[in-house]
Amino acid sequence: MKQLIYLFLLLPLFTLFAQDREIRLSNVIENDSIKVVDDNYREDQFYVSVTYNLLGNKPDGVSQNGFSSGFHFGFIRDMPLNERRNVAIGLGLGLSTNSFNQTLFISENNGVYDYTVLDDDTSFSKNKFTTYLIEIPLEFRWRTSTAKDFDFWRIYTGIKMGYVFYNSSKYRGSPNDISLSNISDINKLQMGLTFSAGYSNVNFYLYYALNNIFGTDAIVSSSAENVDMNAIKIGLIFYIL
Repeated sequence: MKQLIYLFLLLPLFTLFAQDREIRLSNVIENDSIKVVDDNYREDQFYVSVTYNLLGNKPDGVSQNGFSSGFHFGFIRDMPLNERRNVAIGLGLGLSTNSFNQTLFISENNGVYDYTVLDDDTSFSKNKFTTYLIEIPLEFRWRTSTAKDFDFWRIYTGIKMGYVFYNSSKYRGSPNDISLSNISDINKLQMGLTFSAGYSNVNFYLYYALNNIFGTDAIVSSSAENVDMNAIKIGLIFYIL
């Protein structure tokens, strides 16, 4: 249900992108006598990304099941570094939500969290945790753009810093359903490397977390192993001029 809400929220952005693109192209192509061309253009952009979320460094016995998704959107300010304006630094602000369906069961007793690996004998229909973040992307940007070209190749790479302002965990199964929120063991600060590349507004996207999702207090009860999982996100990112 949440995924459908996000898609409905994003549809107006794609509509605005199409309308803006048509207007800009008509100004350049159809009005040959006037030619509205901005030699000091910037690639200031809204971005929308949809990712498949993986977990790295999983504890023994933990596996992912179902589809773990991520939705990310925000705005990036472009700051060109050269005269041609095809090399730049981008700094932005955005929001992100990430779900991870897996077999690490989280329970709580008097403020203490317990982590248990679900085995084949446990009957359950859902077990996931979700994080909601405010993010600040910082990118080094290279592209083949000019003041007249709106379709071009790009490679953007950088770092993304995030603050987890809310998190939740949901378990649906035997013997009881359990829902938790604001789990204190989840690290508030998240940081990762980013890479995007492609042509026009559709691009491949990769995020690799540099720190763990959970803090050092998160330990699997049966093995005394730290929950040192980090996030890896693979998907598509759409840049809306």
